[in-house]
Amino acid sequence: MELIIIAALILVGILAGILGGVFGLGGGVIFIPVLILIFGLKPDEAAAISLVGIIAGSLGSTSVQVTSGKANVRLGLLLEIASVVGAIVGASLAIWMDDVFVLVVLIAVLAFTGYTMSRKDRRTAEPVEGNGDRLSFEYAADDGTTKTFRLQHMSYAYPACIGAGIVSSLTGIGGGAIKVPLMNLVMRVPIKVATSTSSYMVGITALTGALVYATSGILITDYAAGIAIGALIGSVMGAFIVKKIDAKHLKRYFGYVLIAVSLLMLYKVGGYT
Repeated sequence: MELIIIAALILVGILAGILGGVFGLGGGVIFIPVLILIFGLKPDEAAAISLVGIIAGSLGSTSVQVTSGKANVRLGLLLEIASVVGAIVGASLAIWMDDVFVLVVLIAVLAFTGYTMSRKDRRTAEPVEGNGDRLSFEYAADDGTTKTFRLQHMSYAYPACIGAGIVSSLTGIGGGAIKVPLMNLVMRVPIKVATSTSSYMVGITALTGALVYATSGILITDYAAGIAIGALIGSVMGAFIVKKIDAKHLKRYFGYVLIAVSLLMLYKVGGYT
């Protein structure tokens, strides 16, 4: 592989790692469009590489966020039981499905993510105080104290996480766009805990899907290595940046970018038909 291609992949990984760390999305919303539109890869090849990048990004951001008390490992493992099942299903479907169908799903996810991020009324839900039972979790509040919250509406959690796992592996984007609003708006997890825990969770989901792709011989290791190196660096940067900035306005502009990218991907679908 040419040095300029390796450098480009690393730069893409750094950018995606930073954005993924700030927004808890995992970086796949950058990896996939770039790998398909610029590097000309097939959707399943791009998804496999993206999942490796998400794993690396998750490792980098989690190393910072877990020690800060934001990412909740116990909560992440509880929800990942369902996400892993979905990831296996999603990767298996992507291997056998027609490229056009996968691209259509990808466009829908990109457009939905862009729309939700670009909305000005970014609602967050206040946590319900924990009562010490098994659904209660501790977290480090912004004022430096330790507080508790209690999970709500658990009956919705597992089906939604299975869906997030399927979408993650099928498209290679990662399930953060589903998991963050699920945890905050439905389960009443504090928003910073939801974002940080999502960054931790998407790595486990991505690992499951990547293993399915790798055993099927789809993973292009040279590309994956370049993306992973950049994502690891960028995710650590993003985990520190998120502590320093108000990402509200940046999030809205990034949403507009994703909507534009989804339109470009729609043009790509036209090339298949």
